Amino acid sequence: MTLRLYVPRDAGAEAVGAVDVAVALAAAADRRGLDIEIVRTGSRGLYWLEPMVEAETADGRIGFGPVTPVDADGILDAVVGGDGHALALGPVEAIPWLKRQTRLTFARCGIVDPRSIGDYGRHGGWKGLARTLALGPEETIEAVVHSGLRGRGGAGFPTGIKWRTVAGASAPQKYVVCNADEGDSGTFADRMIMEGDPFTLIEGMIIAGIAVGATKGYVYIRSEYPHAIVALEAAIAAARDAGYLGMGVAGSSHIFDMEVRVGAGAYVCGEETSLLESLEGRRGVVRAKPPLPAHKGLFGRPTVINNVISLATVPAILADGAERYRDLGMGRSRGTMPIQLAGNVMRGGLFETAFGVTLGEIVDDIGGGTFTGRPVRAVQVGGPLGAYFPRALFDTPFDYESFAARDGLIGHGGVVVFDDSVDMAKQARFAMEFCAIESCGKCTPCRIGSTRGVETIDRIVRGERRDEEIEVLSDLCNTLKFGSLCALGGFTPYPVMSALTHFPEDFGAAPGRLVAAE
Repeated sequence: MTLRLYVPRDAGAEAVGAVDVAVALAAAADRRGLDIEIVRTGSRGLYWLEPMVEAETADGRIGFGPVTPVDADGILDAVVGGDGHALALGPVEAIPWLKRQTRLTFARCGIVDPRSIGDYGRHGGWKGLARTLALGPEETIEAVVHSGLRGRGGAGFPTGIKWRTVAGASAPQKYVVCNADEGDSGTFADRMIMEGDPFTLIEGMIIAGIAVGATKGYVYIRSEYPHAIVALEAAIAAARDAGYLGMGVAGSSHIFDMEVRVGAGAYVCGEETSLLESLEGRRGVVRAKPPLPAHKGLFGRPTVINNVISLATVPAILADGAERYRDLGMGRSRGTMPIQLAGNVMRGGLFETAFGVTLGEIVDDIGGGTFTGRPVRAVQVGGPLGAYFPRALFDTPFDYESFAARDGLIGHGGVVVFDDSVDMAKQARFAMEFCAIESCGKCTPCRIGSTRGVETIDRIVRGERRDEEIEVLSDLCNTLKFGSLCALGGFTPYPVMSALTHFPEDFGAAPGRLVAAE
C-alpha cells in the first residue's frame, strides 16, 4: 500500500527547509523499500511548526513538526511501525491552534495539492461557481451584498456594493482586477492562498466576472512572490484546459479569461489607481478620484478591483449561503478575517477567525506572547502605516469600527508584535521615512511632508525645542492625513501619532504634553 506524505511547498515552509525535508523523506523511503507518494501542499499557517509533515492514516492525517532532514528516518518509523517521535503532533485537525479557528477562506489551504484541479473539485471547489450559474448575475451580486463581505485589502469597502456599481455601468468592455500586491509588513495571507489554494482565487474572479459582465481578469502580483506566480500561472492553465476559463465557462454561455501581470516592486502600487497605471504600462502614480475605477478603471473601462482574500472568499459565500457568512462577526464587520501574526511573537502564523476576538487574545493567547519572553510593549496592526497599540488598548475587539474608534486600522490583518526593547521614536521615524521613500511624488503633503516629518522627529529626539516641534509634527500629520491624494500619505500619521501619544517617554516628552492630531 502506498504511504502518502504531505510536505508544504509554501514559500515560508521552503525558507526553513521544506524542500530538503521532502528529498530526505524520499531517500529514507527508498532505503526501506517503501512505496510512498509525497504531495506538496500549501501551508496550514502554523509557521512556528514548519516544515510540518503530515502522514495519511486510516484515522486521518497525523502531523510532525518542525521537521529537519535528519528526522526523516524516525518519522517513517513512527508512521509505519507505530514508534513514538518527539516531533509528533497527533491528528492535525485536533491541534488546538488549528482547531479553534473558523476556516472558510483557508478551508483547503494545506490540505489540497494546489497544482491539482481534480483535488480542488474533490474538496468542494467550483460549488460557488455552480451556484452563480444557477442564480444569475443580479442574484449573485445581492448574495455578496447580503453576506456583508468587505474589502480585505485595507479600506474595508463593501464588496457587493462595488460589484453592483460596475454591473450598472454601461460599457462595451469591463474588467476584474485582483490586487495581489501584498506589501504590508507582517502580511502573507494573499501569498498563502495563491501558493496553497490558487483555484479558489480563480473561481472567485470568474464569479465576479459573470456577476458584473466582465470578460477579462488580471491578477497584479508583486515580483517578490515568485512561488505564487508559478503556482497561479499553473492553476490558470489547468482551469483553462478544463473549460473553466475562456469561451463557455463551465459549459455556460459566459466568457471569462484571466492572466497574471507582475509588478515592479512599488509599495504605492497597492493603491488601486496606481496599480491600474502600472497595469496599463505606465509608472505607478496615483490617479485623482473621481472618476472611480468602478466607472472608469483599467483602460478607461468599468473595473472591479478586489484584494486576493476578498475574491477568494466569494466561492465559499456562494456555496454555503450568504447567511452563514453574515452570521459570523460583529457589527458591520461580518464573516472571518485571516489574522497574520508576525514580529516578536512565539506562535507566528495565519489564524482565521470571526471578527470580534480582542487584540489581547490575539497576542497573548493565540500568539503566546513574545518569542524573547520579554513583556509585550506595542503591537502594530494594519501594516507599516498602522497604529501602535499599547497593552492598555488590548481590550479592543478586532473589527473595523472598534479599531477606527481608537485611531487604528485593521488594514490587511497583519499583527506585528514588539517587546519592551523597542524604541518607539525610531518606529515613528521609520513611518515617515518609509512614506518618503515609497511616495509616488504626485501630491505635496506626501512627497514633502514625509521628508519634513523625518527631520522634525530627529529634532524632537535631540531635544531641540521639543514642545514646539511636537506641535509642528502634530500639525504636519494633520496635513498628511487630510491633504494627501491617497492612503500612503493619509495613513502615515497613524503610526507616528500613536507612538507619540502612547509612548511619549521615547521622545523625551512627559505624558500630557502632546498635541493630538484631529
